[in-house]
Amino acid sequence: MRIIDVLKDEQVHISCELFPPKQGHQLENVKQVVQEIAILKPSYMSVTYGATGGTSDYTVDIANEIQNKNEIPALAHLTCASSTREKVHEVVEQLKAKKIENILTLRGDIPENADFPLPNQYKHASELIADVKSLGDFCIGGACYPEGHPEAATMQEDIEHLKEKVDAGCDFLTTQMFFDNGIYYNFMYKILKKNINVPVVAGIMPVTNATQIRRIISLSGNNVPPRFKAIVDRFSDNPAAMKQAGIAYATEQIIDLIANGVNNIHIYTMNKPDVAGAIFKNLSEIR
Repeated sequence: MRIIDVLKDEQVHISCELFPPKQGHQLENVKQVVQEIAILKPSYMSVTYGATGGTSDYTVDIANEIQNKNEIPALAHLTCASSTREKVHEVVEQLKAKKIENILTLRGDIPENADFPLPNQYKHASELIADVKSLGDFCIGGACYPEGHPEAATMQEDIEHLKEKVDAGCDFLTTQMFFDNGIYYNFMYKILKKNINVPVVAGIMPVTNATQIRRIISLSGNNVPPRFKAIVDRFSDNPAAMKQAGIAYATEQIIDLIANGVNNIHIYTMNKPDVAGAIFKNLSEIR
């Protein structure tokens, strides 16, 4: 099933993201995670793609496990900053062979001390989108940044690049995590003014430990609302309480989004079926 068809049916859709193992001997453990999350019946499940080697070697395997073994539509990430065009084409052909028709196209982080781009690399995600579009009848997703991409000089510049991705053939977008729904609503207003009209899936990260939030802030520079900061300050030294509070906060974000007409939510589950399960239980009647 093409994800764009799911996103446009005006029903509430909750999807989940997980990551493949770093090493082959961990593959069965991740397949078990897939099975446990699939039981929750998310609208689709996405699987990330590492920069070079490691996790990227198993993206197709896990996407196959999601879709062809557990009967949940799979969205395979494809990151190009550390890949040659030949490698990308190879992965696309593997996905095509598994009948996986949904791809989330990302530039990804540029490796340190890298000479980027080389002649056989993509410079921007828009180039990758156009190329994947030419290789088959794929439903293509892209990433967007409600608080602005860290490399963009201004929000306006970032939105201009986002428009380039949509014009290149991007069917839908998924946001980077945010902790203040007001940021998402303001972002939607800004991109609609630029005639970006594809579905935008709201990305929600349940933060279940204090270390996790500090790392997120250091990597992405996300704005942390005072209300959320108070939760971290109060419960950071009590892991069970922090987990419960983090799940509750993510649930409240999702409920507010749905109440305001945002029907498509993507949960960054971090391979934690118990966290996903708790949120889905909290939303049982709302879904």
